[in-house]
Amino acid sequence: MLVRKLVAEFLGTLFLLATVVGSGIMGVALSNGNDGIALLANAAATAAALYVLITILGPISGAHFNPAVTVAMRLRGRLGTADAIAYIVVQVVAAILGVMLAHAMFGQPLLQPGTHARTGAAQCLSEGVATAGLLLTILLGLRSRPTAIPALVAAYIFSAYWFTASTSFANPAVTIARALTQTFAGIRPDGVIGFVVAQFAGMLAALFVARVLGSEEVLESQA
Repeated sequence: MLVRKLVAEFLGTLFLLATVVGSGIMGVALSNGNDGIALLANAAATAAALYVLITILGPISGAHFNPAVTVAMRLRGRLGTADAIAYIVVQVVAAILGVMLAHAMFGQPLLQPGTHARTGAAQCLSEGVATAGLLLTILLGLRSRPTAIPALVAAYIFSAYWFTASTSFANPAVTIARALTQTFAGIRPDGVIGFVVAQFAGMLAALFVARVLGSEEVLESQA
């Protein structure tokens, strides 16, 4: 059963990153230098992919695709330590391969150390806010409208692309993988640690707020 869950996490994370990077490449190519249009295309494609992936893979693995979500589930006691570690390893590997897949589809070098500077307090604060919002969307959404989780997460990520200065990575595996692309979606490697720390801080803040608000339902893998 764990193998099925890991395959689902692998495929979901792989396609998520291929979408994030591939739509960024396509958006830039077709927008004639208009970053707003490129970001709109990038956000819309990512949100659409999330809706599909969560809908079809959620019943198998819980559709985490994100180490911050997996750690949150472990802290809530809904996932064992060994399973959580396996999830995270698969997510990171799949994210990197997803970036490579996007590069291959557009005829680019498979690995490209990122050159897009995303550092500083404002960027890290944005990542903390983006991740906290994502976790609250999941935790509180499961209490009130569990069947709407795919749409809720997709809608939140689409909006967070626009209201956060960092364009809402909100995912440590995504952050690591996007340090390997020089495309529109990339991040310079020196910004990764700050983003990841902020993301886990946002995750912890979301767990605290969810507890205060009385959320008892959490995203969990199927037994």
